[in-house]
Parts: sequence; structure tokens; C-alpha cells
Amino acid sequence: MSSYLCELMPDTEGTRDIAQEINSAICYRMEPSKRIGKIPSCQSGCSQNSPPCGSPPCLLSDQSHTVIDVEQTHRLAMMITPQAVGDVTDQIWEALSTIRVILKQQPEPMQVTSQTVFLRRAEDAQTCRNLFRAYFQDRMPATNFVVQPPCGGQALAIEAWAVGGENVEVEFLDPGVVRISYDGLRWIYVVGVNPPASITAAYPQSKCAFKMMNRRLENAGGTFRDVVRTWLYQGGITQDERDIERYRELNRARTDFFSDLSEQDRMPRRDDGTAFYPASTGIGTNGLGLTTSCMALQTDRDDVRLVSLENPHQTSAFNYAKSFSVKSPKFARAMSVLIGDYATTWISGTASIINSESVHLGDAARQTEQTIDNIQNLISRKNFERHGVFGAGAELEDLAKVRVYIKRPEDYETCRAICERRFHSVPSIYAQADVCRSNLLVEIEGVAFSKVS
Repeated sequence: MSSYLCELMPDTEGTRDIAQEINSAICYRMEPSKRIGKIPSCQSGCSQNSPPCGSPPCLLSDQSHTVIDVEQTHRLAMMITPQAVGDVTDQIWEALSTIRVILKQQPEPMQVTSQTVFLRRAEDAQTCRNLFRAYFQDRMPATNFVVQPPCGGQALAIEAWAVGGENVEVEFLDPGVVRISYDGLRWIYVVGVNPPASITAAYPQSKCAFKMMNRRLENAGGTFRDVVRTWLYQGGITQDERDIERYRELNRARTDFFSDLSEQDRMPRRDDGTAFYPASTGIGTNGLGLTTSCMALQTDRDDVRLVSLENPHQTSAFNYAKSFSVKSPKFARAMSVLIGDYATTWISGTASIINSESVHLGDAARQTEQTIDNIQNLISRKNFERHGVFGAGAELEDLAKVRVYIKRPEDYETCRAICERRFHSVPSIYAQADVCRSNLLVEIEGVAFSKVS
């Protein structure tokens, strides 16, 4: 029996037969879709797309992953989409088997540190949680369960991040909280924060979520001053609640939360004294609940710099007029973390908006093109220079992964074709989700790694 199946399945005569059958079909060398950083044939940091794998087809999940080697640290961004067969348990084991095979082929031991699980049905979350705990045991990644059905009809899809390296220390703290330390950096992940189900109104629900997230962050030794990225998954995001859209109430709660922190001098500030905000995604999910997550960075290194990026073709969200929200959305279009000679740029949820107006209404194809254009402009070298940072910047080929949120199921094939043409081999997950405006059909977020010259 193959080594990974030995750990996933009981050793019985029946499972040995299954393993022998799978052994004849498995592609043991699942090639990465991309490599970023140390490429053997390259003397400087760069990115490279891997050629298509020529091995026979396998019974594992469809997968794409990026290998990121930066500063003696080995990282993986894995996008796992099971085959749309069997029940949710079958698909979970298939996805876990795929992750295990990817990890096994790495040159050093790796640990999965965080994952977002996109579910077709909310009732499958507990089944997933139980199986993950059985598999990972006391090294359970910070795991977020989001009810955003995978566009291909699967029961679930997984975005997972793993890390390895001689100097890497991973601490699995409370459920949903992981701390990663290496090379004078400490990353804190706080995920899956859910307010009590009894709180259903958008404003108190959102305010409670931010307070809970902050408390868990502080328990892990961090503060909101350290937060560089947030994710807000809001049920009924465009629904009205007493004639006010739920997303607008979330924005009001977020503004009030940040105002409270600012009064206590607990928000990061620019040189001119003004507060700046983390990158963020605010996206819909099924039901009327709210799930929030954040990522924080702590360091004393003097070669680490945070750059809050805005798009020259878009009004900054925090400057939106009151016609869009009584209190504007407080987030940056992207947050770039410059560490040594590399930049990691976390791109907020991006849509088809020029200045502050939605464009290409009703046309999913043109909205997808515009969204990708916006991302391209946002992370460009020219835009970094506009923010006073020279020698930095990225292109679409520097993306390690993207998530594509699609409002209408019928637009999936059209949007996917455009994304594959523009992004090429970038690992991707496509999920059905409502976007924060009723006239927006597509939203895309991602992470880029690029060399700083």
C-alpha cells in the first residue's frame, strides 16, 4: 500500500486492493503550476511556470500549486478541487490525499498552517471539521469554513498554505489561531471568527466579530496594529435590513471599530499621522451569518516595510461618497510587505469599478476583464513608484494564487476562460458568491510575490 494511503485508510484486504488499483494510476510527481524564488536555472529571484505534467492521469483531486522559495523559507500555495463524485466525506479524503502527495514531494518537511474551505452546504462543515481533526490531530491548521459553493459542482474546494524550513517554528494555539516564526518575522493567523448565532442584525453582528477577532489576536500576542489583511464573509451582503443594506452596516461597524482603536493609538499610521488600513475582502456567503479572519505581521527587522497601495483609476474605498455607504469601507486596495529583496502583495477583493462607479453593467465578460485590468494596474511597478517605492512592482505572472468569486452560476465558464487566458497557470479557485454591490458580477483577490531590485 502506498505510504500516504496507509495513513488515510485502514489496512484491510479491501483497502489494499484499492491501493493497488490507485498505485497503477497515481501521478506521484504532481508538478507545481508555478515556482517563485529560487529556480535552479536562474541566478536571481524570478517566477517560472512549470511545463504540463506528462504522467498518467490519477485518482487525486484537480490541483494547482505554487512553490515559493524566499529567504530560506519554503512555502506552498495549494488550490485543491476534488472530482465532483461521491459524498462530502469521499471528497474530503480525496482532497487531503492530494495535499499529502504534494507535501511528500517537497525537499523538506512541510506543515499546513492555514486553509479556507469553500463549501456547497453549511451542514457539511462539521463533517469536514471532524475529518480534518482526525487527520491533522494536534497540528490542525487555522481553518476557515465558508459557504460559497465551488463553481464546478463539488461539495468543497480548499485553498491551503504550507510552510517549511530549518528556522521555521509553527505554533498551533487555540482553534483557528496559528503563529509562524522565522528569520525575525512572526505571522499570526486568526480565522473562522463567528459571532453568536443569536446576533443577526448586521451592525451588532459586525461589531461583535471585530471585537472577537481583536481579542483572539491579543491572546496570541498580537494587536490590530499588526494586521495587514482581513477577510469578511457576510451572509445576505446586499440584502436590506430596515431599509439599509447589510454591507453598509458592516462598513459602519468597521469604521466605528477602527475609530475606537485610533483613539487609543492602536492603529498603524503613515508618516503624516493618518491611519492606514489593511487590505481586505468583503464578500457574500450563504445564510445571514458573518465569518471573519485576519493575518498579522510582527517584526523588529529594519528591512521590512509595509506599503498601502491604492489604484490611480479608482477612488480609495475609504474616500467613497456617502451615497455608497454612510461610513465608507475602511480598507486598502492592496497591502505590500517588502521584506529584504522581495515584496509580497496581498490584493484586496477587486471588482469592475472605475473611480467609484461600477462599470460594464450586466456583462460578466467585460467585468472580468476590467477587474483583471484593475489588478494589473494596482500591482504595477508604475503604481509602486506613484507610492514612493522604486524598484518594486509585480505583473500578473507574479501571482501565486487567485480566488475568483462569481455571482451568477451561468457566468462561470465565461469568467474562467478569461481568467485562464489572462492569468495563465496561476492556481485558482472559483466560488459562487454574492458581491458587495448588486450590479457587480465578479470579484477577484490574490497574492503576488515579486523581486525588489
